[in-house]
Amino acid sequence: MKKNKHLGICMDHSNAFLMELANDTIVTNNIVSESAHPEKEFNLYKSEKLIHIKEQHQQSSYYKKLSDIIKNYQEVVLFGPTEAKSELLNLLKADHLFENIKIEIIDSDKMTENQMQAFVREYFK
Repeated sequence: MKKNKHLGICMDHSNAFLMELANDTIVTNNIVSESAHPEKEFNLYKSEKLIHIKEQHQQSSYYKKLSDIIKNYQEVVLFGPTEAKSELLNLLKADHLFENIKIEIIDSDKMTENQMQAFVREYFK
Protein backbone atom coordinates (compact mmCIF):
# COMPACT_ATOMS: atom_id res chain seq x y z
CA MET A 1 0.00 0.00 0.00
CA LYS A 2 1.44 3.34 -1.03
CA LYS A 3 1.49 5.93 1.72
CA ASN A 4 0.36 9.48 1.09
CA LYS A 5 2.95 12.04 2.02
CA HIS A 6 1.60 14.92 4.11
CA LEU A 7 -1.26 15.37 6.57
CA GLY A 8 -2.05 18.30 8.84
CA ILE A 9 -4.53 17.81 11.68
CA CYS A 10 -5.93 20.79 13.55
CA MET A 11 -7.58 19.26 16.58
CA ASP A 12 -9.08 19.65 19.98
CA HIS A 13 -10.81 17.07 22.18
CA SER A 14 -14.00 17.03 20.13
CA ASN A 15 -13.17 17.98 16.55
CA ALA A 16 -10.36 17.31 14.08
CA PHE A 17 -9.85 18.95 10.70
CA LEU A 18 -7.71 16.70 8.50
CA MET A 19 -5.91 18.42 5.64
CA GLU A 20 -4.13 16.23 3.12
CA LEU A 21 -1.57 18.06 1.01
CA ALA A 22 -0.93 16.53 -2.42
CA ASN A 23 0.42 18.41 -5.44
CA ASP A 24 -0.13 21.77 -3.70
CA THR A 25 -3.84 20.93 -3.32
CA ILE A 26 -5.44 20.48 0.09
CA VAL A 27 -8.36 18.14 0.67
CA THR A 28 -10.07 18.77 4.02
CA ASN A 29 -12.13 16.30 6.03
CA ASN A 30 -13.64 16.56 9.48
CA ILE A 31 -13.87 13.99 12.28
CA VAL A 32 -16.10 14.73 15.25
CA SER A 33 -15.77 12.91 18.55
CA GLU A 34 -18.87 11.22 19.93
CA SER A 35 -18.26 13.18 23.14
CA ALA A 36 -19.03 16.34 21.15
CA HIS A 37 -22.65 15.21 21.06
CA PRO A 38 -24.03 15.42 24.58
CA GLU A 39 -26.88 13.12 25.53
CA LYS A 40 -30.25 14.59 24.73
CA GLU A 41 -31.71 13.66 28.06
CA PHE A 42 -29.92 14.38 31.28
CA ASN A 43 -30.27 11.42 33.60
CA LEU A 44 -29.95 12.33 37.28
CA TYR A 45 -29.57 8.68 38.21
CA LYS A 46 -26.31 8.13 36.35
CA SER A 47 -23.30 8.14 38.56
CA GLU A 48 -20.40 10.44 37.86
CA LYS A 49 -18.14 7.40 37.53
CA LEU A 50 -20.26 5.91 34.73
CA ILE A 51 -20.35 9.23 32.89
CA HIS A 52 -16.55 9.51 33.20
CA ILE A 53 -16.02 5.97 31.88
CA LYS A 54 -18.30 6.67 28.92
CA GLU A 55 -16.37 9.86 28.11
CA GLN A 56 -13.07 7.95 28.25
CA HIS A 57 -14.39 5.33 25.80
CA GLN A 58 -15.62 8.04 23.44
CA GLN A 59 -12.24 9.83 23.58
CA SER A 60 -10.43 6.54 22.95
CA SER A 61 -12.64 5.84 19.93
CA TYR A 62 -11.95 9.35 18.57
CA TYR A 63 -8.17 8.88 18.87
CA LYS A 64 -8.45 5.41 17.29
CA LYS A 65 -10.20 6.90 14.23
CA LEU A 66 -7.43 9.48 13.88
CA SER A 67 -4.65 6.91 14.31
CA ASP A 68 -6.20 4.68 11.64
CA ILE A 69 -5.97 7.60 9.21
CA ILE A 70 -2.46 8.67 10.26
CA LYS A 71 -1.11 5.17 9.40
CA ASN A 72 -1.49 6.08 5.72
CA TYR A 73 0.91 9.06 5.80
CA GLN A 74 4.66 9.64 5.93
CA GLU A 75 4.60 13.05 7.62
CA VAL A 76 1.98 14.45 9.98
CA VAL A 77 1.72 17.74 11.85
CA LEU A 78 -0.71 17.96 14.77
CA PHE A 79 -1.67 21.47 15.77
CA GLY A 80 -4.37 23.30 17.70
CA PRO A 81 -5.11 25.18 20.90
CA THR A 82 -5.60 22.26 23.34
CA GLU A 83 -3.54 19.40 24.76
CA ALA A 84 -5.45 16.84 22.63
CA LYS A 85 -2.60 16.78 20.10
CA SER A 86 -0.11 15.80 22.83
CA GLU A 87 -2.43 13.10 24.14
CA LEU A 88 -2.76 11.64 20.64
CA LEU A 89 1.00 11.82 20.05
CA ASN A 90 1.67 9.92 23.29
CA LEU A 91 -0.69 7.15 22.16
CA LEU A 92 0.97 7.00 18.75
CA LYS A 93 4.49 6.84 20.23
CA ALA A 94 3.44 3.79 22.26
CA ASP A 95 2.49 1.92 19.06
CA HIS A 96 5.35 0.56 16.93
CA LEU A 97 3.23 0.95 13.76
CA PHE A 98 3.92 4.69 13.89
CA GLU A 99 7.70 4.63 14.42
CA ASN A 100 8.44 5.28 10.72
CA ILE A 101 6.02 8.20 10.47
CA LYS A 102 7.36 11.68 11.19
CA ILE A 103 4.87 13.27 13.58
CA GLU A 104 5.30 16.73 15.07
CA ILE A 105 3.07 18.85 17.29
CA ILE A 106 2.83 22.63 17.17
CA ASP A 107 0.83 24.83 19.52
CA SER A 108 -1.46 27.26 17.73
CA ASP A 109 -4.43 29.47 18.35
CA LYS A 110 -7.87 28.79 16.90
CA MET A 111 -7.88 29.28 13.14
CA THR A 112 -10.31 29.60 10.29
CA GLU A 113 -10.27 26.89 7.63
CA ASN A 114 -8.27 29.14 5.27
CA GLN A 115 -5.72 29.85 8.01
CA MET A 116 -5.41 26.10 8.75
CA GLN A 117 -4.80 25.33 5.08
CA ALA A 118 -2.20 28.11 4.80
CA PHE A 119 -0.50 26.76 7.93
CA VAL A 120 -0.31 23.23 6.46
CA ARG A 121 1.02 24.51 3.11
CA GLU A 122 3.69 26.58 4.87
CA TYR A 123 4.68 23.75 7.22
CA PHE A 124 5.27 21.23 4.42
CA LYS A 125 7.07 23.71 2.09
